[in-house]
Amino acid sequence: MTPAKSAAGGTASAKPAAKKQAPVKAAAKKAAPVKGASKKTVAAGEGASEGALAGKAASKKAVAPVPPRNESHTALVRRARRINRELAEVYPYAHPELDFENPFQLVVATVLSAQTTDLRVNQTTPALFARYPTPEDLAEANPEEVEEILRPTGFFRAKTKSVIGLSRALRDDFGGEVPGRLEDLVKLPGVGRKTAFVVLGNAFGRPGITVDTHFQRLVRRWRWTDEKEPDKIEKAVGGLFPKSEWTMLSHHVIFHGRRICHARKPACGACPIAPLCPAYGEGETDPEKAKKLLKYEKGGFPGQRLNPPQAYLDAGGMPAPPLGAG
Repeated sequence: MTPAKSAAGGTASAKPAAKKQAPVKAAAKKAAPVKGASKKTVAAGEGASEGALAGKAASKKAVAPVPPRNESHTALVRRARRINRELAEVYPYAHPELDFENPFQLVVATVLSAQTTDLRVNQTTPALFARYPTPEDLAEANPEEVEEILRPTGFFRAKTKSVIGLSRALRDDFGGEVPGRLEDLVKLPGVGRKTAFVVLGNAFGRPGITVDTHFQRLVRRWRWTDEKEPDKIEKAVGGLFPKSEWTMLSHHVIFHGRRICHARKPACGACPIAPLCPAYGEGETDPEKAKKLLKYEKGGFPGQRLNPPQAYLDAGGMPAPPLGAG
């Protein structure tokens, strides 16, 4: 979906046709986007074609309407759900961007993803899981050897302590299996609510909202909430959607944050939900310039996973290179 085109309204005077043209042309020039504009009509006098005016209006770049600050809760819910529907059409292949084959690999990879990219984690974990395929194996690992493998992910000493610690907890307290309950997952070293919901939603099919940095940034830009603490954001946004949509909502928002709605320079001119975004204009609005800001498959670059889902590949996504390639 592209930003809606709008035309500025105007009324024709009862003056002779020759003098009536100037106001009409002025109206067409002012057909640039107006806040809250959707469909407006141009009343053309004699000698002015309705179709011609519509064509001029359609050629103007639209500016997204800004939802009022006193937007009602009902209006907010409708706008939020429409944004999610639009994102679902743009990213029908949205998925967790960490490579994993089982819940153990997912919980370890998610812990490692703190303060780094999923791509870097995906480039690092193949060596880790090849050497330590089970919780029992990692629980008995030499910390120095694990640190060396995890060094590319940053904060490797703390992460080594966490993944060995959670592996020991899985071995000693859960029979070597990753638990499928939130209250059990958050007891594991290095596992907070964000990590727990990633695991629950993607390894066990249990709904959860993943409040990472992308999610926090976008929901505040969209004025879904003004909260800044992850648990409060989770509660506020969760109240706008059916629980069954939480996991895919997280994927849609995070995909959009990585590909288009960037932290420093969002590609507003290439954004499919611009008409619904109160923050439209914070980034580059020129469509051609905005296209150059796109990342991953939207910009023709590799994604985050070395082994992405087939649906992602079918949609034009490209797998990331292994560690040290290129």
